[in-house]
Amino acid sequence: MGLTKTEFFTQEQNQLAAIFKALAHPARIAILQVLIEKDTCICGDIVEELPLAQPTVSQHLKELKSVGLVKGEIEGTSICYCINQETWSQVKHLVDDLFTALSVNQKCCS
Repeated sequence: MGLTKTEFFTQEQNQLAAIFKALAHPARIAILQVLIEKDTCICGDIVEELPLAQPTVSQHLKELKSVGLVKGEIEGTSICYCINQETWSQVKHLVDDLFTALSVNQKCCS
């Protein structure tokens, strides 16, 4: 979708679409699972957990960071990544709202 078309949608719709787009790759799901399991992680540790090269993992982390799902802090020569709890909670709320709307409005064709 072109950037000019996003103006016709709400901020929440655009945010959720960007997050779903970032989540639409199995490597990114795996990275999130590693971060959740370890609670905090250095990029090298993630590479050891996945069958991906370090530059590939870094690119996926960049995508996850761009939508705010993860945050990273420079520690010496490494970057320590972790789940961004604030964004994670916002996403949970947006997805919950989406599912709640469906269960409330079950007047679907059948």
